[in-house]
Amino acid sequence: MTDADDLRRRTAELLAAHPPTRLPPPPSNEGPVGPHLWSATERLDFLRARFDAGLAWVHFPQGLGGLDAPRSLQAVVDAELDAAGAPGNDPGRIGIGLGMAAPTILQFGTDEQKQRFLRPLWTGEEVWCQLFSEPGAGSDLAALATRAVRDGESWIVDGQKVWTSSAHLARWAILIARTDPDVPKHRGISYFVCDMTDPGVEVRPLRQITGEAEFNEVFLSGVRIPDAHRLGEVGAGWKVAQTTLMNERVAIGGARTPREGGMIGIAAADWRARPELRTHDLHQRLLKLWVEAEVARLTGERLRQQLSRTLNSVRAGGAPMGQPGPEGSGMKLAFARLAQEISGWEVEFLAEDGLTYDDWTMRRPDGVDFTGREAGYRYLRAKGNSIEGGTSEVLLNIVAERVLGLPPEPRTDKDVAWKDLPR
Repeated sequence: MTDADDLRRRTAELLAAHPPTRLPPPPSNEGPVGPHLWSATERLDFLRARFDAGLAWVHFPQGLGGLDAPRSLQAVVDAELDAAGAPGNDPGRIGIGLGMAAPTILQFGTDEQKQRFLRPLWTGEEVWCQLFSEPGAGSDLAALATRAVRDGESWIVDGQKVWTSSAHLARWAILIARTDPDVPKHRGISYFVCDMTDPGVEVRPLRQITGEAEFNEVFLSGVRIPDAHRLGEVGAGWKVAQTTLMNERVAIGGARTPREGGMIGIAAADWRARPELRTHDLHQRLLKLWVEAEVARLTGERLRQQLSRTLNSVRAGGAPMGQPGPEGSGMKLAFARLAQEISGWEVEFLAEDGLTYDDWTMRRPDGVDFTGREAGYRYLRAKGNSIEGGTSEVLLNIVAERVLGLPPEPRTDKDVAWKDLPR
């Protein structure tokens, strides 16, 4: 049984085999030792060795970056590596792979798929994106129209996807497409891994309100995907996609942060640093947001502890693998609302300084930076939080029906073949 002491021992062995290089001390031999230095090659070698040692995500199976250990023990490894100055895998850049593709591949992938995709996904050698949303489906994802037609041992895919983060960086994509238009919309979908380097894949930037093109639209024209890159059974793509979506909402809304971390920490720091801008009304609003942010943080911690104990499925050998449920939708809802309200408060508090914006140049960034940019960026970028990862309106329905047990809204299209739905 792997415990905290065993993980500390394994981490020490990893660091002994891959010691960080330090800058030399100052000439006077006074002052702190300089920061750790890792070349690109050393960094990749270390990340690969960490994965192979089972210290990437300790709750994954042995041989796939883990040790079949409780998910909660990951914090032990991370703390030891952070203290030693070990390099990370840049989760902000590869968040879709880590938070969405990896748990889906782990649950539904074949042994060959797990061996092929998980290691380079975790080390960041291969970036992933998500080809789900479509311009004609709106927030009704199951109404998607991208078609995949069987051709021997391959599928030919044609269609358009939209709001695709990191598509301009991605090597692989998780893709859902319609494989049977003659059945109701939720039952005729299959789930694939798509090669973004295929000549039939065209990525076009979508410039956002921030001035950047963090998102993309993706056109698929005769893209050939081998059947070996299908996840789950043919026609069962909606079930597979639910695993992706539930993990996505936890990844967006349930990230671990310290008390007064994230955007509320920036707002609180602004308040303390600018006493001349304080008013009674702004103080009361900030206190309310601080309490709500702390409640959301503690709720996220409880959700992570719940995931550590959940036995929703059992891997070979009997090791548990917790998967998020609909509660993650509530976390994502809270995150979106708080991000928008806190960023709005900050812009109002900072007055004219809150309206400044550093750079409106059209560019295609590697990720989102809510805490490293100015207030104007946070205010504008937070507008997308109630759309991405499931619109707030859809998530409210999920919470109402699947968490609170309220009666579902009437749906007239559940038993109608997709081809017969009005469009």
